[in-house]
Amino acid sequence: MLALVLKPTPLQNRESKLLLASGSHTRRHMLDNAGLEFETQSPDVDEAPLKQQGLQQGWSASETALALARAKALAVPAPGAVVIGADQILSCQGQWYDKPADMAQAHTQLMALQGQTHILHTAVVLVQDGQVLWEHVAEPRLTMRPVTEGFVARYLAFEGPQCLSSVGAYRLEGPGIQLFDRIEGDAFAIQGLPLLPLIAALRAIKVLQA
Repeated sequence: MLALVLKPTPLQNRESKLLLASGSHTRRHMLDNAGLEFETQSPDVDEAPLKQQGLQQGWSASETALALARAKALAVPAPGAVVIGADQILSCQGQWYDKPADMAQAHTQLMALQGQTHILHTAVVLVQDGQVLWEHVAEPRLTMRPVTEGFVARYLAFEGPQCLSSVGAYRLEGPGIQLFDRIEGDAFAIQGLPLLPLIAALRAIKVLQA
């Protein structure tokens, strides 16, 4: 079911239809705060086979994230609308990570990432009537400080199940910031959407006014 975000804006061309193919509250919040009027729909895409295909065919994490973003945008039936698809893959030391399934997996994942630099391969695409109009991938790098198992346990107890909504098991906009020594790259991309390149692309195709 489509969920209409009722926020009229004079910055958007009224004849343009925009749809976010994602169930992510964070992505929806980012676009809403940026003054966009759009609808949302969660795409019915099984990510596991696409990720497995990427690994088998030697795709990079960024190439796989783009393939997933395309698949999500193309899976949503929205005639005439410009559809935003997005995906994010975390890679560290050659290994890819998914969102943790439970708190125990979140603990294991954070212990694997602590003291290391990881990359968030954050892809976004624009699709209209089955045609890819534009695509982009950002690769912010995040260095997690060395932490003990005790600190991770206390962090997870404080953060709770919210951490399971992030591929890294942390929210930088929350207490997860305490896990890090250094962050390089697009802060919006870390949250799941390279917002500035996306807005520029929407201006270029006349969805947003210049």
